[in-house]
Order: sequence, then C-alpha cells, then structure tokens
Amino acid sequence: AQTRGLFMRACGDCHSHETVWPWYSNVAPVSWLVQRDVDEGREKFNVSAWSQSHNHGDEAAETFQNGEMPMPIYLLTHPEAKLAGVDRQTLLTGLVATFGGEGDD
Repeated sequence: AQTRGLFMRACGDCHSHETVWPWYSNVAPVSWLVQRDVDEGREKFNVSAWSQSHNHGDEAAETFQNGEMPMPIYLLTHPEAKLAGVDRQTLLTGLVATFGGEGDD
C-alpha cells in the first residue's frame, strides 16, 4: 500500500490509467505535449495494463534511482511528485520488491 501510494504520487500520472489531468492538458499546444508524454510513459511502463508484453517493470527501479524519473519538466508543475529521503528510499525498495531490478546499486 505504501509503495502504491508513493508510486501514484510520483509516477502514476504517466505510468497508469489513473492520470489526473491538469487544467493545462486541455489547452493546445501544451495538451499535445502532455498527451505525448503520457502516451510514451504508458507505452514503456504501465501498471494498469501489466499484462502488456512491452512493460519494462524491471527497469523501473533503475530509472527512478538514476534520477531519470520523474522527468524534471513534470516536477515543475507537480512538486508533490519530488520524493526525498525516506519516501524516495521506500519507493525504490518497493519497486525492486515488486518488479525486480538493480535498485540497490
């Protein structure tokens, strides 16, 4: 439950079908960029469609640990998604336990 909560806070908008669409996602041309980012995120890793053969859960922990996710542009408008300290380590540990990967390098 704790991993899920942290995941949804930091990753869920782009990596699930539980996206909370901000107001600007309805205003072109920004809406096109937001939709593209969500589509790409879901294509790479989507917890709502786990049976997809192209889901790369094993890369989730490594990508998060390396600071590649959440994307810096996402954090500008979603500061609550920036995890630090115990929350960051808890999510990393949960990702490794749930999806595997090399999260403890």
